[in-house]
Amino acid sequence: MPHSETRPLRSSHWSISDGWVAGALFVLVLLTYVPAMTAGFIWDDDHYVTQNTQLQTTDGLWRIWFEPGATPQYYPLVFSTFWIEHRLWGLNPVGYHLVNIVLHALNAVLLLRVLKVLRVPNSLFAAALFAVAPLHVESVAWVSERKNVLSGLCYLLAFLSYWKFVRRSEDGDASSPARRWGDYVLSLVLFGCALMSKSVTCSLPAAILLVLWWKQGRLTFRNVTPLLPMFAIGVAAGVHTILMEKHHVGAQGVDWEWTMIERFLIAGRALCFYAAKLGWPHPLIFIYPKWQIDASVWWQYAFGVSVVGLVVVLWLTRKRLGRGPLVGVLFFAGTLFPALGFIDVYPMRFSFVADHFAYLASIGLIALIAATTVNITTRLRVPKRWSVLGASVIVLLFSLVSFIRCYDYQDAETLWVATLSENPRCWMASFNLAAIRFEQQRYGEAGALFENALRHEENDQPSYDEQADLHLYLGDTLLILGRSRESDEHYQQAVEYYDRVAAAESQSAEPHNNLGILHGKLKQHDQAIRHFQRALEIAPSDPDVNQNLGELYYRLKQFDKSAKCFRQVLEVDPLNVRAHYNLGTVALTLGQRQEAIQHLQSALEIAPDFTAAQIVLQQAMTQ
Repeated sequence: MPHSETRPLRSSHWSISDGWVAGALFVLVLLTYVPAMTAGFIWDDDHYVTQNTQLQTTDGLWRIWFEPGATPQYYPLVFSTFWIEHRLWGLNPVGYHLVNIVLHALNAVLLLRVLKVLRVPNSLFAAALFAVAPLHVESVAWVSERKNVLSGLCYLLAFLSYWKFVRRSEDGDASSPARRWGDYVLSLVLFGCALMSKSVTCSLPAAILLVLWWKQGRLTFRNVTPLLPMFAIGVAAGVHTILMEKHHVGAQGVDWEWTMIERFLIAGRALCFYAAKLGWPHPLIFIYPKWQIDASVWWQYAFGVSVVGLVVVLWLTRKRLGRGPLVGVLFFAGTLFPALGFIDVYPMRFSFVADHFAYLASIGLIALIAATTVNITTRLRVPKRWSVLGASVIVLLFSLVSFIRCYDYQDAETLWVATLSENPRCWMASFNLAAIRFEQQRYGEAGALFENALRHEENDQPSYDEQADLHLYLGDTLLILGRSRESDEHYQQAVEYYDRVAAAESQSAEPHNNLGILHGKLKQHDQAIRHFQRALEIAPSDPDVNQNLGELYYRLKQFDKSAKCFRQVLEVDPLNVRAHYNLGTVALTLGQRQEAIQHLQSALEIAPDFTAAQIVLQQAMTQ
């Protein structure tokens, strides 16, 4: 892209024809993602939306912003949009998916504007590729990835605002300093919004410096100084996210104990992986097989060495090729940096790569590919109509692939089936699909899937508590299938793993809660109660523990203790259907008819189709 370099920082005007093109781009996104509009909720959407109690209360919005840890990740702008949507359409997934799609469409339009402002050749082709790239389906069709599409919107708007500030400064626009500094303040605000949506956007000031160097060939004190506040804010947000990932999300332990050489091997291979998937999006998998990283294997260094070699070559040939190719590659690698293994992030527990990590970073390579394509076709003197036809065919093919890929995100069952078809040894997909099959009472399939999950890869091992859960649920399944002896063996193995968790995490209530469940299934009631009580010593208000202990007391006909546990659940979670139903059942057993009716009616107000509550309420009404 040499012809666009070292020129005054002028902005191209947005004409009426550009508006029509932007509209067509917007419609292209809507058509590509039609299947996503009929999709439901999938993995993690329960923590983000469907079971997120912060969305259900008025003061939840305050906690979203001012109580880090109240939500799975501290991205308050994302959860604020969910909070608003929960009031508009409740838990109807259509609204959440439509917002994601519209945000992505706006990002494609904004990218077109950014590329035209920067005079990147073939900008429409680049924006269209971004709009329909199959690698982006995960970011758009998955509700929880609102983080990507919302942060992308704020990121691109922040860049445009800052570029206006730079252009006015370059022009010496002294007549309207208020407008110039207004653009600067707006860019800071929008950058803050981007960080409050996803902290990977902290790379924006570095990206701006890259573009300034591309356009001007040098960086000056005047270039760098206005960006210092952005760098400071970005670093603070990045450090905060790292601490949250480690101490709140759980990105610590043996799964992240890599040497610096191993991290280099992960990073090099990941960069090559994303570049390849961007151009050849097959197969795309929700959870990719986790690579075996081995510093003693020579070929694993080839990826990282190739990336470093490419950067060196582009630097040495920058006068002949222009600075554009180097900027595109550096933007791609730099924006991906937080997801390359040098920083511990929780998803890398399951795989070193994920499609949604490349959402913003892909802009660098897409723009480079588009610009390179037009340069090649110009040198080869390919007629313009053939170039347009070729570009249109590529965009339509990518759009079709993305359209089909959306169907994998229709619901959790479809997603896990699709994942296992490409990654059959993925223990987590087997585990989650097995749980679904269990609920569907397809116990034979559930048992086979639980067993498949236990045959995990050596480099992709479930944690002790996850292996305990696997053995526990497999024990349940085998018991239903009449294989009592095998069931007992898996129950005992579950006990061993839960004991290891309890020993390693003495302040965690979860292993004691699970041990309570397990001993309850084995009819070892005294041990079960002891573990539930120990869990409540650690977390007195834990609704799950109180619920489980209350149900055990109910089976043991200790109704007063049972009712006390269920009331404790409702103090923490007033909309807990199960607790209202259980408390109504206990009250009816104790002859407290009015209280029983009250709680059963509350359960049915929350879940009108709760058949068991309807039956018990009818019994209470007729007494």
